Amino acid sequence: MKIKAAVCREYNKPITIEEVELAPPKEKEVLVKTMYTGLCHSDFSAVAGWIGVRVPAVLGHEAAGIVVDVGPGVTSVKKGDPIVACWAIPCGKCKLCATGQGHICDTHRQFFLEGTLLDGTSRLTDSKGKPLSHSTFISGFAEYMVIPEQGVIKVRDGFPLDQACFIACCMPTGFGAVYNVAKVKPGNSVAIWGMGGVGLNVAQGSKLRGAHPIIGVDLEGSKEAIAREFGATHFIDSSKEDPVPKVQELTGGGADFTFEAIGDPGAIVQAYWALGIGGKHIQIGIHSMHDTVPLTLTFTPPHNKDIRGCLYGNIDVGHDLRTLADMVMDGRYINLSKLITKKFRLEQINDAFEAMGKRQIIGRWVCTFE
Repeated sequence: MKIKAAVCREYNKPITIEEVELAPPKEKEVLVKTMYTGLCHSDFSAVAGWIGVRVPAVLGHEAAGIVVDVGPGVTSVKKGDPIVACWAIPCGKCKLCATGQGHICDTHRQFFLEGTLLDGTSRLTDSKGKPLSHSTFISGFAEYMVIPEQGVIKVRDGFPLDQACFIACCMPTGFGAVYNVAKVKPGNSVAIWGMGGVGLNVAQGSKLRGAHPIIGVDLEGSKEAIAREFGATHFIDSSKEDPVPKVQELTGGGADFTFEAIGDPGAIVQAYWALGIGGKHIQIGIHSMHDTVPLTLTFTPPHNKDIRGCLYGNIDVGHDLRTLADMVMDGRYINLSKLITKKFRLEQINDAFEAMGKRQIIGRWVCTFE
């Protein structure tokens, strides 16, 4: 079938909106009508060439939609089901999956990096018949998606899909960093660099865990209001003030936990030095593979500091996404509609990327296909 899709053909070049061919789902695959796709900083990193995404590629991974067809052998969803897309698909058999680390499944990593589905091929071709890479099994900046069944998570009827798309990425990434990786406890002090979609969910998760203080740090002072809405008790505009001594002052010597949710080397250095003795730094943001972080680790052993990487909140894909969706539906979570500050059409995607590059986005911007 012919669909419209956002194609990244070269790094640091405008995205092209093209008519591409989407092949039907194969065995254990699902065809989904895209309804909403959130604009994630990882998409920006892909376009910028920071993380080596194979191009040409159809971008987008924070997606929600409606099942319109299923391939042979699919049993978990049916036509008409509302779903969110999951971009970390465990094989269930490798050593990492067997030890509860399916979010970094070693078997499926090769397909993830090569931009294919799980049979090693793409369902996407351009107008000249040349293959296009899938973005993390999803390719959500397109009118329709073909996704492996394991990456399709059914949500309850009535879940607003413009909010459900956040279950696909920024909510579990931020929430899981707090619950699964840091294991924040009541009374722990938390400082978060980057008050975008992920950082706001770190703040929200920290609030639910009873952390105090919860300090939001961002170069844009305009993000203070939404940071406080999502749980920050304090906010530091790092364009005007060095956040390290301020965090140390607010926490009585340094934070128990720092989170970096941008992927900026300078912010990573600040977050590390803002840690207290025995503190733990959780690294969520992915900086350019061409950059290095100028970090002196002299005091890491004597101060017993810990630096932990965190991908997708280290979630249990099959369990945690459904649990988070139920929490939202049951009112046990701040209304995710507050995260949405703008909706845009596919044809406006370059304007959205430009705004992200200029740090003009507050909350989350969402591409709508309605």
